[in-house]
Amino acid sequence: MYNKEKASRPNKKRDSLSSLGSHEVKAKETSPKTKDSISTVSYIDDPGHHDDNTRTVVQMENTYQMEPYKRFPASIVNDVLKDVLTSYLQEIKYEAELCRQMTKTISEVIKARVKDLMIPRYKIIVLINIGQLCEQNMCIVSRCLWDASKDTFSSYTFKNSSLFAVANVYAVYFE
Repeated sequence: MYNKEKASRPNKKRDSLSSLGSHEVKAKETSPKTKDSISTVSYIDDPGHHDDNTRTVVQMENTYQMEPYKRFPASIVNDVLKDVLTSYLQEIKYEAELCRQMTKTISEVIKARVKDLMIPRYKIIVLINIGQLCEQNMCIVSRCLWDASKDTFSSYTFKNSSLFAVANVYAVYFE
């Protein structure tokens, strides 16, 4: 069976593209300089099968668990949001580039702290919005498919003298 599948599969075509033309590559190869580098992009036509190495597939049994054993603790996550936003943004003045990096950092920290709570079978989504305070109005909206009996969220808004931050953590139950 394996040999028939292997024989029926077309041969993989491998190739690479270079940032230099072929005549320039040959000129580089014959020159004595070794410090020059050529950037290449490799590709394979059949990305799902690499070198015919077969991996053992582990089959897991279904748990048939349709309800969470432990509900997502929204109040504890609100405390985590308050703690992280206050500690990271208390003394920060709004600068666009700094705040762009801070959103990434804060979201990773919040996600790690929520995962440390060890709540099984919930997917965690963290969204952070940071903006400058300059007497404007803002409406932040999000949408998703939601099961109100199992899925939940936590939200916290932080303000200091020059910026505001809104942190949302969505917990979606994974059956």
